[in-house]
Amino acid sequence: MAPPPTNHRPQLLSRGSWPEVRRIGDILRTETVGGVLLLSAAVLALVWANSPWSGAYRSLSELTIGPATLHLDLSLAQWAGDGLLAIFFFVAGLELKREFVAGDLREPRRAILPVAAALGGMALPALIFVAFNLRTGDGALTGWAIPIATDIAFALAVLGVINTNLPAAMRTFLLTLAVVDDLLAIMIIAVFYTGSLHFGPLLLALVPLALFGLLVQRRVRSWWLLLPLAVTTWALVHASGVHATVAGVALAFSVPVLRRKAGPGPGMAEHLEHRVRPVSAGVAVPVFAFFAAGVSVAGAGGLGATLTDSVALGVVVGLVAGKAAGVLGATWLVQRFTRARLAEGLAWWDMVGLSLLAGIGFTVSLLIGELAFGAGSERDDHSKIGVLLGSLLSALLATVVLRARNRHYQGVCALEERDSDADGVPDVYEGQTSRAICD
Repeated sequence: MAPPPTNHRPQLLSRGSWPEVRRIGDILRTETVGGVLLLSAAVLALVWANSPWSGAYRSLSELTIGPATLHLDLSLAQWAGDGLLAIFFFVAGLELKREFVAGDLREPRRAILPVAAALGGMALPALIFVAFNLRTGDGALTGWAIPIATDIAFALAVLGVINTNLPAAMRTFLLTLAVVDDLLAIMIIAVFYTGSLHFGPLLLALVPLALFGLLVQRRVRSWWLLLPLAVTTWALVHASGVHATVAGVALAFSVPVLRRKAGPGPGMAEHLEHRVRPVSAGVAVPVFAFFAAGVSVAGAGGLGATLTDSVALGVVVGLVAGKAAGVLGATWLVQRFTRARLAEGLAWWDMVGLSLLAGIGFTVSLLIGELAFGAGSERDDHSKIGVLLGSLLSALLATVVLRARNRHYQGVCALEERDSDADGVPDVYEGQTSRAICD
C-alpha cells in the first residue's frame, strides 16, 4: 500500500463509524426527551417557588425521610441531589468508558479535541468567576466551579428543537464534551467540596464495589444481585463524607465494555446503559431539577439585586462568554499546534454554535452551587438565578447560530438518507460518496 500523501492532515469533527453514529442517535432521542422533562420540571419549580403557594414547595423540599441510624434521614431535595444524581453520573461514567474503550474516541486523534475543549471550557469560566469575586470576600470564591459543567440533557434538547440536519460529528462532539466535563466536575466535587472525610465507611464501600465489579466482569445481569450492591456502595460513600454521586462513577468504571466472545448483542456496559439511561434522563435529572431550580426571586433580594451580585454575574458571564471562548479557543489551539484541521465542509461558525451550547450548565452547576454555599442560602439563591439566566442566554444564542447552520446543512446533506444497496447502512458510510460531513 502506498504511503499517504505528505500533506495529509487529520480532520477534526470528521464523520465517525456508522455503528457509533447510530448509537449516538439512540442516545440523542432519549436525552432530548429527558431535556424537555428537565426544562418542564425547572419551570414548574420556578413558578411554584414564586407563587402564593411557595410555602408548600419549601415544605415538600424539606420533608425528611429515611433511617437516621444510617445517616440517611435526608430531605427530599437531598435525596434528589445525593441519590438520584448518582444514577446520572453512573450513566455518564458508562458512556465515557465506552467511548474511550470501544467507541470512536479510542483513537487519540479523535479523543484529543473533545477532551481539550472540555478542559478549556472548564478553566476559563472558573477564571472568570474568580475575577468577579476575587475581592468580594465572605466565601464567594468557594463557588468557582459553578460555571464549569455542560448539561447533557438540556443541551441535547436544544439540538433536538433546532432539528437534526446538523452533522452527526457535531452532535457526537457535544455529547462527548459534556460527558468529559461532567466527569471532571465530579472529580472536582470529590476533591474540593468534601467537608469531612471518614475513612471507615469509605474503606467499607470498597467491599460491595468489588463484589459489584466481580459480578459485572462475569457478565451477571441479574438486577436483584447488582442493585443491592450498588445501593450499599452509595450509602457507604455517602456516610464517608465524599459526595455520594462519586459512587455512581466508581460503579460505572467497574463495568466491562467489550464482550468476552465475539457475537451479536450488546456488551455489559451498553446493556446497563440501555437499561438505566431512561431512568436517568426521564426521572433522576428532572426530579433533581424540580427541587434545585425552585428559587424565590423575591427571597434572593429581587432580580435587580441578584443581577448586581458578583456571584450571579460571575456565573452568567462564565457560562455565556467563558464556556464559549474556552471551548472555541481550545479547538483553535488543537488545530493550530497539531496537523489537524476541521473536516471538509465544516465551518468555524459550527464550532461557535457548539461552544455557545456548551454554556448550558444546568444540572451540575446547580449541584455545585448548593455544595459551595449551602442549600437555601442567599448566595445559593443568587448562584441558581445566575445558572438559570446564563443557561437560558447560552441556549438562545446557540439556537440563533445553529438554526442558521441547520438551514445550510438541509441542502448539503441531502445524500444522508440514500442507501442504494438497501443494506441498512447509508452510502456515506460505505465510501460511495466523498461527502465528508453528512451523517
